[in-house]
Amino acid sequence: MSIKSVALLSGGLDSSTVCAIAKSEGREIYALTLNYNQRHVWELRAARAVAERIGVAEHVIFPMDLTLFGGSSLTDDKIAVEKDAPLELIGARIPSSYVPARNTIFLSLALGYAEARGASEIWLGVNSVDYSGYPDCRPEFIDAFANVARLGTKAGVEGGRFEIKTPLMRLDKAGIIKLGLSLGVDYSITRTCYDLDDAGLSCGHCEACLLRKRGFEQAGVPDPTPYR
Repeated sequence: MSIKSVALLSGGLDSSTVCAIAKSEGREIYALTLNYNQRHVWELRAARAVAERIGVAEHVIFPMDLTLFGGSSLTDDKIAVEKDAPLELIGARIPSSYVPARNTIFLSLALGYAEARGASEIWLGVNSVDYSGYPDCRPEFIDAFANVARLGTKAGVEGGRFEIKTPLMRLDKAGIIKLGLSLGVDYSITRTCYDLDDAGLSCGHCEACLLRKRGFEQAGVPDPTPYR
């Protein structure tokens, strides 16, 4: 019998690769995409395309509105998305694209979804190598949330266990891309940009785009991303 697993799927490069890894390991995938009224809402179309391509058991797009809180260039139109940051500074400080407590919120919803579906795993594409310096992408945060899952759920109290799977944590973008390509991921349908236009074209200048572009260059494969 396949292991039931919830995968957080944004439609980006990392989360799409994680879904492909889970699928290759025989998991029954329940994909969860958060529509939090983010600036780069076009990525929801990418998430639908990736979920269909991979063949998940169920794909839930959960509506919420984090613009009510703001505090990030992804949820507040008054805060600009940073562009053309020096590559050596990416990951060295927390940028304006950090959404307050986003992964804590997302993992909490994934945990509820997992418990409701009888899933024992949560997969997500956090990375602590080629990343923007978000504090909720670090291994110590993931370990702490795993303890929350154990203590704060009916399944955990009754002896069940939730495992949080982060297979990309120690990989750079080039390594992630090579792994995804070996699993048949079509990166042309994924979107990573923080400032997508209405046609789904990536800006090419935000931190997400810069890391993605460098990843394809270092992997030595063509970048299929549609840039404007």
